[in-house]
This record gives sequence, structure tokens and C-alpha cells, in this order.
Amino acid sequence: MSTTVRAPVTGFQRFGTKAMEAFHRLGLPVGPMQLLKVKGRKSGREYTNPVAPVTVDGTMYILQAFPGSGWVKNVRAAGEGVLVRGRKARRVGLVEVPPHERGPIARQFPTQVPMGASIFVKNGVVPDKRPESFERASRGIPVFRVVPL
Repeated sequence: MSTTVRAPVTGFQRFGTKAMEAFHRLGLPVGPMQLLKVKGRKSGREYTNPVAPVTVDGTMYILQAFPGSGWVKNVRAAGEGVLVRGRKARRVGLVEVPPHERGPIARQFPTQVPMGASIFVKNGVVPDKRPESFERASRGIPVFRVVPL
């Protein structure tokens, strides 16, 4: 029997999400951050998570530092969501990238989103912020390709 470890959401994370939502509502996106709105797989309620997409060969991807999180399960179930940047929102498809294709994408994350790379290190997903560490750990990092709908 396998068990899934769910990363607990801290008060600081909730505060950070609410702060990001407020900045975006004001039309003030912060750095590479966007908001991803996805319907809950059980509740049907819309959930918002801050994300920092990376672009590889002209394609946008979203990586997740909490592999067992509800965020990942909701995206897998919904297969789509809404990306918000400032006051602009667009509906997108979210296609999970197979583990054997994630390496080159994950390798770009610490270069394109250095501040976000710290979260992966803090959560023990990777040992350090080096691109090769992300590439080696890529099979365990959920990666979603963003496609227009």
C-alpha cells in the first residue's frame, strides 16, 4: 500500500498567495509570477496558486515544488486552468510532461526563476540550485506544458 505525503500549507504560503492575488488585481505582477486558477477535483471550487512559468524553445511550462500537493492533483484532474498576469487572464490547457522528457525543462528553471529555485531546495526536491541538480531530479518534479485553448 502506498501513501502520498501531502505538503502542509503554511500561513506564510497563504499570505503570499493572497498578496500575489492583490498585486495582480491592481495590475502589478511581481517578477515572473503568474496566478494559476484551477477547479478543485472534489469541490469544484476554484483554487489560485502563484506559479513562475519557464519557457523552453518557445513553449511555456509550469513546474511544481510540492509533488504531492492538491495543486498537482487538481491540474491532473482538470487538464486546464486560467493563467493570470496582472489584469490579463487567459484560459489554457495543462498537459503533464512524461517523466523522461522533463530533464531539459527542469534544467532551465533555476536559470529563469532563481528565486523560485530556493523553494525546491527548501522542500528537499533538489539538493541545490544548480541546473544539473534540477535535471537529475526532474522525474520527481511535476511539469505541465501550457497549451492555448
